[in-house]
Amino acid sequence: MSEAAAAAARKRGERRKAQTRAALIRAAQQVLAEGRTSVPILEITELADVGMGSFYNHFETKDELFQAAVESALELQGAVLDAWTQDLEDPAEVFARSFRLTGRIHRIEPQFSRVILSCGLTMITSEYGLGPRALRDIERGRETGRFAVADPYSALLIAGGAAMALAQAIHDSPERDDAALTDQVTEDILRMLGLPPEEAAAICRSPLPNVVDLLDEAMPGLPHLLRRDSA
Repeated sequence: MSEAAAAAARKRGERRKAQTRAALIRAAQQVLAEGRTSVPILEITELADVGMGSFYNHFETKDELFQAAVESALELQGAVLDAWTQDLEDPAEVFARSFRLTGRIHRIEPQFSRVILSCGLTMITSEYGLGPRALRDIERGRETGRFAVADPYSALLIAGGAAMALAQAIHDSPERDDAALTDQVTEDILRMLGLPPEEAAAICRSPLPNVVDLLDEAMPGLPHLLRRDSA
């Protein structure tokens, strides 16, 4: 076999390996979204349409796969938040837009939301997703005098707890106006961070980009099986 042919074969092998890993992660995300974490590995591999042996080429345990599935979702969320706020300079506005748009995702993309929520309270201090970005924005807000907090990390814990409670409330109360509830929670957090009430209210009343369009543009990597029903 020539060197070029060998290189092409290696690339095909790497591509197949990546595709298999992605299929396993998508299957795990579906299982997590459905709350069926006790399913056997065989059911996950069947859902992914890969052989049982392929599972152990990528993961040692089911828990390791679930961790990768959650981290993949959080990485995607983080990339979307970065794209949504790249035009803003004020850390208070960046924090508010990220929080307001994240809140709306729970109603628009409930399956994706459940994957993220499946990691529980560890979502708040995860190195992926909303948590590290919220901490960054709180630290910037403190440095620039926009926020008056003694400890950005403790402020993150409060904001993160509110974010999780908000998500659960949106899932549990489909009759509630998720946008209004999200904006009110965001306003209250901005006030907790030290913004004057009038300014916090004004920031949370500012127009947002169309969330559905943003998701379609910024989240093409979101597995189809987790997307909302467009029918």
